[in-house]
Amino acid sequence: MDKLLDFGRKALFYVRVLSGYEERRIRSYRLQIEAHLRQAKERKEALRRIPEQTVLAEVRRMVEEMQTVNRRLEETEAAIDEYFKPIDKEAEILMKIQLEGEEKSMKEMMKTMQTQALLEKAEAEKISNALHEDANPHKEDPESTTQQHAQMR
Repeated sequence: MDKLLDFGRKALFYVRVLSGYEERRIRSYRLQIEAHLRQAKERKEALRRIPEQTVLAEVRRMVEEMQTVNRRLEETEAAIDEYFKPIDKEAEILMKIQLEGEEKSMKEMMKTMQTQALLEKAEAEKISNALHEDANPHKEDPESTTQQHAQMR
């Protein structure tokens, strides 16, 4: 009986192979396994991306926080600039006044130095003229020489 059952099984198998049923069954099983493998790979990739996405989300959050901190810093700097603007204006006015005072004093010193130099020059000329006249006592007065020349004619 076992031989008969065994023969029947083999015969049915041959019929299924010859009819193409077994080939279709094997092909569909293979396609089913390939689809299952593809889905497993996709799930594996998704699981692998989760840490990347977590890291990227954390980086985005940190960048946003840094941008808000920078914005607050800029606002604070602007507020500080606004607060010190009147003080800066006053300091600028004081500096201008101080520079003008220094300019005036420098101009006065220049005038004083120029007048001093002129006085010294005039005094030096007087001294040199006096020394020159002492060295040439025989020199005649230019007006008297012109009068003498006029009389001779």
